[in-house]
Amino acid sequence: MKIVIAGGGTGGHLMPALALAHVAADQGHDVVLVGAERGIEAQILPHHPFRFHLLPMEPIYRRAWWRNLRWPLIAVRAWRTAGQVLRDERPAIVIGTGGYAAGPLVWRAQNARIPTALQEQNAFPGLTQRWLARRAQQVHLGFPEARLRLSPGAQTQVFVFGNPITPPGAVDANAARAEFGLSAERRTVLVFGGSQGARAINETIARVLERGQLGDVNLLWGTGTMHLERYAPRAVPGRVVVRGFFDPIGAAYGAADLVVARAGAMTVSELCAWGKPSVLVPLPTAAADHQTFNARALANAGASVLLLEREFTPDAFPKTVVPLVHDDKRLDALAQSARSRGHPNAARTIVAKVLELSQVA
Repeated sequence: MKIVIAGGGTGGHLMPALALAHVAADQGHDVVLVGAERGIEAQILPHHPFRFHLLPMEPIYRRAWWRNLRWPLIAVRAWRTAGQVLRDERPAIVIGTGGYAAGPLVWRAQNARIPTALQEQNAFPGLTQRWLARRAQQVHLGFPEARLRLSPGAQTQVFVFGNPITPPGAVDANAARAEFGLSAERRTVLVFGGSQGARAINETIARVLERGQLGDVNLLWGTGTMHLERYAPRAVPGRVVVRGFFDPIGAAYGAADLVVARAGAMTVSELCAWGKPSVLVPLPTAAADHQTFNARALANAGASVLLLEREFTPDAFPKTVVPLVHDDKRLDALAQSARSRGHPNAARTIVAKVLELSQVA
C-alpha cells in the first residue's frame, strides 16, 4: 500500500513523520514523504531511505510581515504542486503531521476523497491541524488536552496514543560517548534547542564556556543548524562536542546523564520514552505558551526540573545543572518518573490504526 506522509518546516513536525514512515516501511508499505523547500526536511530527508517531494512553501512570517505579501503566489504554486504529487503518487492514505508543508497536500487529498489522518504533537494544536481536523477520518493526539481545542467532524475518530518517536534502542553509554570522542570518566550533559536551535540557550552555554563554569562534565551541544557556524569554534576535543542537529538522536541520548532542552512536544515525548532526567527551559514565545505547560506537567510529575528562560543564566549551570548531574539519587528519581509517562511504541500503534482506513475507503 502506498502512504504519503506530509509535514515539516521544523524538526517537531518532521521527526514524527519519519517515525511513522519507518514503521510503515518496515511493514512492507511504500512510503513517500512530502515537506517544504524552506523546511529542515530539505537537509534531513536526503539522508533517509524514502522518496520525497518538497513543496514551494514558506512559513507565515510574524515579524518580517512584509514577506507575507508573496503568499498569494506561494499558495497557488504550492496548491498546484500538491495536486501533481497526488496525481503522480496515487496514495491509498495521506497522513499529515503538521507544519505549513502539510496544509495544501492534506487539503487536496481530502478534496480528492483520499482517506486522511492527522497527528498533532502539542497540547495546543497548530493552525494547520485545527484547519484540517473537520474533514480528517482520524486525528491522533500526543496530549489529551489538545482535544478541547479541536473541532473534528462528526465522523472523525480521535485517539490519544502519545507522540510517534523512534523507539529507544539498547545504547551503551560508554560506547556512545566514545562515538562522540568524549571521556567516559566524566558525566555528560546534552544541551539542545531543537532543529532550529535556541538563541537564548546557545548564548548562555557560550558564556558558561567563556567563564570556565562547565565544571567536571562533558558537553554535547546541539546548536541548531542555522547557528552551528557561529558556535562550532567552541568545541573542545574530548570535552565539548558541537553539532547542528542530532539525527538520529539515539547516540546523544545514550551518552547523556542529563538533558537540558526546550519543552517542545516531541522533545518531551523522547525524554519520557528514553527515561532521561532533564532540565527543561521552555520557549516563552511559543504559541499559547504550550512549552511552559509541557515543562510544568513534567516537573509536577517529578520527571524534570523546570527553569524559565530568564532563570537559565550562566550561573544556573554550575549551581543547578552540574550538582544535579552528579546526584545519582535525584537522577534515578527523575528518570523513573519520566519513564512512567513514556509511550515508546506510539508510532506502531498509530500506524496500525491508520491502516484501518484502507478497509473502509
